[in-house]
Amino acid sequence: MEKPTYTLEFEKPLRDLGRQLDSLHQLSIENNVDVSREIAAIEQKIAATKKTIYSELSAWQRVQIARHPKRPYTLDFVERIFKDFQELHGDRLYSDDRSMVGGTAMLDGQAVMVIGQQKGRDTKENILRNFGMPHPEGYRKAMRLMRMGEKFGLPIITFVDTPGAFPGIGAEERHVAEAIAVNLREMAVLKVPIITVILGEGGSGGALGIAVADRVLIFENAYYSVISPEGCAAILWKDRASAPRAAEALKLGSASLQKFGIVDEIVDEPFGGNHTDYDKAAAALKYAITRHLNDLRGLSVEELTNGRYDRFRKLGVFEQQAVAKVGAE
Repeated sequence: MEKPTYTLEFEKPLRDLGRQLDSLHQLSIENNVDVSREIAAIEQKIAATKKTIYSELSAWQRVQIARHPKRPYTLDFVERIFKDFQELHGDRLYSDDRSMVGGTAMLDGQAVMVIGQQKGRDTKENILRNFGMPHPEGYRKAMRLMRMGEKFGLPIITFVDTPGAFPGIGAEERHVAEAIAVNLREMAVLKVPIITVILGEGGSGGALGIAVADRVLIFENAYYSVISPEGCAAILWKDRASAPRAAEALKLGSASLQKFGIVDEIVDEPFGGNHTDYDKAAAALKYAITRHLNDLRGLSVEELTNGRYDRFRKLGVFEQQAVAKVGAE
């Protein structure tokens, strides 16, 4: 796999140190000069800088990592985790939405139904994939595949990675809100285990439309939120530049989501993010999926559906302590 060339704003000190290291290597080769001590010093500085940067990431910096253009997408994980993936197309109502992919696959010898949102790597593919923003036909295709999985007793594994459902006129004309609502209702009563993984971006109803599951996993630097930080900033402070402030206020990071019971497990990423090592990220995710799937296999249909119901009824519940009135008898 080629070395990532895209640099995030907060990673620029590492890029500059990397250039210094490359220059020293080049100097050593061209002039046959021993600069091993200088190289070792730069390498130590790079390691220390990495540790400082990635151990103290802000919510906004994690959002940037979740959106990294080199970050692995659904099909990258499908290729590394499953075997014999057979992609299925179309919603049988309107068309085939290429921002939503899905089909049957094998996971350690067991047949499963895999569904996920897919972004593009370049302009041409992003247009084809609609930047990972599904139309209503994408959600209807997803539900068609889920019902097929239920019919044949296949566990369902969904991968979320979208800024949100596509808000265009055509999507509204074809009832995107209704398509998502149907998915929420139908996923709640499917009779097979469902596992959802938040890979990168988990934006609003566009994410939730394939995320009503028995277990929800999230990568360390992914986020899951009712609105993007930019959208929140534009509404609250009338300025999208306040996105970093909004990211902190939204509590959209994996640690906060686990604390509030919205996700069940945080999957660790390779140091620096999933874009640094696709295979290591896939191995960690496969282990987590397999473990949760083994736990769910032993549950009855009633236990699955009741557990799903209880899970979502608890979201947003909080307790408020009564304050005694001063001077009350």
